[in-house]
Amino acid sequence: MARNPDAVADPVDVAVGARIRLLRKVRGLSQQALADAAGVTFQQIQKYERGANRVSASMLSRIATTLETPVSEMFGESGGSSGAIDEVAGLLSEPGALELLRAYSGLPRGAARTALVEFVRALRDAPEA
Repeated sequence: MARNPDAVADPVDVAVGARIRLLRKVRGLSQQALADAAGVTFQQIQKYERGANRVSASMLSRIATTLETPVSEMFGESGGSSGAIDEVAGLLSEPGALELLRAYSGLPRGAARTALVEFVRALRDAPEA
């Protein structure tokens, strides 16, 4: 039975997809590289990462193996949506977020980090031109 295209994605599928995306980015893999290793198209990986398509057990196993993580990591400790972890995974899945965090962690502790955070907050709060 086909899924209704107007239906909202299941929160568990979205959480699993966010974790796949986060782990893929942490491992430095492109969607294409993960797709090649899993034997699907990169478009299918995109759908998994958005939670638009459910990941079968066998596919989840292949993806976890490629990402060098246990399958259980894809579900979090409780086996479902886990609030803060999912929020962080969602934030880090934003384009450029992981790169920004890596650059931030490379700065010396102190004034440089504080200045960068204040700069980014100012950009966020600035009215659009």
